[in-house]
Amino acid sequence: MKKVVCLLASALMAGGGTVWAQGEMDAFNYSQPGFNGTARYLSMGGAFGALGGDVSVMNTNPGGLGIYRSSEVVTSVSVSAIKSKTNWNGSQTDASKTKFNFDNISYIGYFPTGNDEGLVSWNVGFAYNRLQNFERSYGMSGAQAYSLADYAAAKATYAGQDKTGAWFGIAQQDMPLGKDVDAKYDNIGGHWVAGLAYQGGLIGAYTDGDKEDRYHSAFGKWEGDKWVCYSPNEVVMNVHEKGAVDKYNLAFALNFSNMLFLGGNVSVIDLNYDTYTQYDEYFGGNDQLLWDGWKQTDGTGYSLNVGAVIRPTDMLRLGVAYNSPTWYKITDYYGGESLSHVEGLEDMEGRTPQGRYTDYKLRTPDRWIFSAAAIVGQMGLISVDYELANYKSMKLSDPNGYEYNDNELIEQHFTVSHAVKVGAEVKVTPQFAIRAGGGWQGSPMREQFRDGAFEVYTAGLIPNYTLYKSTTHYSVGFGYRFTPNFYADVACIYSERKDDAYTFSKVIVDDQLLVDSKPATLKSQTTRVSFTLGYKF
Repeated sequence: MKKVVCLLASALMAGGGTVWAQGEMDAFNYSQPGFNGTARYLSMGGAFGALGGDVSVMNTNPGGLGIYRSSEVVTSVSVSAIKSKTNWNGSQTDASKTKFNFDNISYIGYFPTGNDEGLVSWNVGFAYNRLQNFERSYGMSGAQAYSLADYAAAKATYAGQDKTGAWFGIAQQDMPLGKDVDAKYDNIGGHWVAGLAYQGGLIGAYTDGDKEDRYHSAFGKWEGDKWVCYSPNEVVMNVHEKGAVDKYNLAFALNFSNMLFLGGNVSVIDLNYDTYTQYDEYFGGNDQLLWDGWKQTDGTGYSLNVGAVIRPTDMLRLGVAYNSPTWYKITDYYGGESLSHVEGLEDMEGRTPQGRYTDYKLRTPDRWIFSAAAIVGQMGLISVDYELANYKSMKLSDPNGYEYNDNELIEQHFTVSHAVKVGAEVKVTPQFAIRAGGGWQGSPMREQFRDGAFEVYTAGLIPNYTLYKSTTHYSVGFGYRFTPNFYADVACIYSERKDDAYTFSKVIVDDQLLVDSKPATLKSQTTRVSFTLGYKF
C-alpha cells in the first residue's frame, strides 16, 4: 500500500516552550485519584464520606475520623491480577501481570474530654496509604496507513512558526548525526523525536536548495519528482508502565455533641512512574524500523483535605469534604533508541544522550465530595458518595512558576469529571458482616478530544498515548471480629478501565489532516484481593 506525501506539517503552538515539556496527558496521568484503602472501604465501593470510622477517610473526608470511639492500629496488603486487552482494526492482543502491594498502615488516637456536650472527644491520625498503582502492560499489533517515520518527518519539517506565521523546519546541519551528537541534540531544542528519527535513519532530508529543512520518511521511493512513502505492513507495539502514588497523612478531628464531626489533614505525597515503549514497523521486503522510548518520573507534593460529617438523626449521616489540589515538584528523566533497515542501504542506529532531565511543577485538580448514609439499627447500612473534580484547573509550570502554554490546551480539552460510589453492609451476626459496593468514574476529557479529533502533543521520546474513557468497579467482602479488640476484613474487587490507545498522534495543520492515526480499544481489567488486620484499644 502506498500514499503520496504532500507536505507533512506539525502544528506546535506559536511561541511554545520546549517540545518535550510536559504536556496535558502527563498532567492528567498524575492527577487521577486511584481507588485504594482498607478491605472494608474497598468492599463497600469506597463510599465512606458520610460513614467515617475507617482510616481510609483520611484521603476523602477526614471529618469521619471524629466518629472513632477508641484508638486503633490498622494495616492492609493486597494481590492484583492485571489484564489488558486491545482490539486494533480487528487484531486482538492480550497482556497480563500479577502484583503484590503493601497498601497502608495507620494509627488513630482517641482522646475523650469527659464532656457529654460540646467538645466530646478529639482524634489524631497518622497513616501511610498507597493511593494509586500505575502497573499496566499492553500491546498492539496490526497494520496502519501511516508510519512513525511520517509522524517524525512532520515534526522535523514543521518544527515551529515565526512571528509572520510562516512555518520553519529543523536545519539539516543541526540534526544529530556523526560527531558531537550530544551537542547537536541541544541544537534542536526539545524536538528529540525528530532528532532520534534522523539519527536512526527513519527519516531523510530533501536535498533541493529551498527544502533543506524539509523531511520525508526513509521508507519509500521516488516517482518522478515526488517522494512516495510506504505504509507499514505490520506494526507491533508493547507498552510497560509501573510506579505508584504514596501518601503520608497527619490528620486531626473533633467530635461536637456526637452530632457534628470536623476534620482536616495535611499530606505529603511521593510520585514515581516509569514507562517503556517498544515499537516496531515492518514494510515490504526486509525494510523495518525499531523505536524504543522510556521515561522515569519522580515527584514530591503536598495537599490538604478538610471535611465534616453531620448526624441529624440516629439513622442519617451527611458528609461534605474538600480535597485541595496536590502541588507537585517533578523531575522527568528520558531517553530513546532507534534503528532502521532499508534494503540496499547501511543500517543506521540512533541513541539519545544519557542523563537528561526536565524539572517542572504540576497543580492537580481539586475535588468536592458529597455523601449520605443510612444506618439501620445494628443490622446494616447503605451509603453513597458523589465526587466532582475540576480538571480544567490543572496547571503546568517551570521551576520558577512560569506557566506552560500547555495550560491553554488543558482548558480547551478538559472539563469537570463526575464519580459515584455506593456501598452496603449487613451484619449477619454481631461478629460477622458481609459487604458489597460499586462505583463509576467518568472521563474529564471533552467529547471531541476524547474521540481523537485533535492532535495530541506528547513529552519526551514516547509518541504513543491513551485517551481515557471511564472506569467501573464492583466489590464484595466480609469482616469478622475475633474479639472486641481484634478484627480482620477481606475484599475482592473487580475494576475495568476503558481507553483508546494510539501509536502516535494525528497531525493537523490549518484544519487539514496530514497524518492520521487510528486507535485501538484498550480494556484494563484488574481483579484484586485485599486483606486488612485491625486492633482497637
